[in-house]
Amino acid sequence: MHITLPALSGAVLVYLLVFSRCGAMLMLLPPIGDINVPSRVRLMLALAVTMAMAPTVSAAYPAAAPKTAIALAVMIGMEVTAGVLIGTLARIIMSSINIAGSMIANQMGLSFAESLDPTSHGQQGAVIGNFLSMLAVVLIFSANLHHLAIGAVAGSYHLIPPGSALPTADMAELAIRLVSGSFALGFQLSAPFIVFGFAVNAGFGVLARMQPQLQVFFIATPFNILVGFVMLTLIIGTMMTIFLNFYGQQMAAFL
Repeated sequence: MHITLPALSGAVLVYLLVFSRCGAMLMLLPPIGDINVPSRVRLMLALAVTMAMAPTVSAAYPAAAPKTAIALAVMIGMEVTAGVLIGTLARIIMSSINIAGSMIANQMGLSFAESLDPTSHGQQGAVIGNFLSMLAVVLIFSANLHHLAIGAVAGSYHLIPPGSALPTADMAELAIRLVSGSFALGFQLSAPFIVFGFAVNAGFGVLARMQPQLQVFFIATPFNILVGFVMLTLIIGTMMTIFLNFYGQQMAAFL
């Protein structure tokens, strides 16, 4: 079966270009683009969004296909680039929960496994981060905040209209704001554990100076892990509420 360029004119061309953008975005947009969401689910959702979006944005696309295959490839490449750019910027929002998980694991002593087993590539120390990430995805779907990700697909046509040049200055400013905000949020979420870790390490350091024969490490490590899990159980509700508010505020920039 051979498809010629004239056959791609009209609705077929519009659906192809819209799917290029929507597919690239939905493979990255949080939480739909999370690694825990199966690829087939993301693909079917991309097809469904494409079917819904194409009639509303068809006027923004040319009615006829380009005369050469290279020009068509450039058009598809521009749509994919726009989708990947916005999807990547939105993905930065989820990095805040990973930063918080890494800091919490470091203060609790769980990240010590990385130095003992370098071949684990951080999987041992990332247990808390993986748990918080999965919990964040579940809560986003439960709170219906995943509608913001779908709304970001429609909003991308206002941020980057088809056929226009990429607004690199605006995108760079948005990326800087998202990166700084995500890191600040990750630090804020893990702040109680950082304070606790500093106090415990200082206390056991004084104890080690007073009792040099005492094996402080074998006492401090289980104590850190135990109290860390107790603290995580007590404040995880507040942590996730703050994250959901941040997610909603930042995703509004793509609408």
